[in-house]
Amino acid sequence: MTTPSPLPAEPALTVDGTGLLCVTLLLRLRKQIDGVPPGTVVHVIATDPAAPLDLPAWCHMTGHTYLGPVPGSERPVYALRLAAGALTTRPDAPWHPLRGAPEQGR
Repeated sequence: MTTPSPLPAEPALTVDGTGLLCVTLLLRLRKQIDGVPPGTVVHVIATDPAAPLDLPAWCHMTGHTYLGPVPGSERPVYALRLAAGALTTRPDAPWHPLRGAPEQGR
């Protein structure tokens, strides 16, 4: 297992999932990162207790890099870096690959 690189002070994009269950958070995340360039650091505010498990698993499945929890945040915040060629998931089901679609050029 590799050690994640240090987090930048300011993310390029923040997705606020306060009060959302992880599946709804992932739907919001998927929508908000659509078209965002690879290498972009995204902070995800997630209050669902399942987030520390679901976010790394979703990143692993899609190919994005999970960077981990962001220290010193008032609410739980997790960071990820968007990857080029990440797997596209269904707009209505973030745990399922979009069949017949090429991988995204992120």
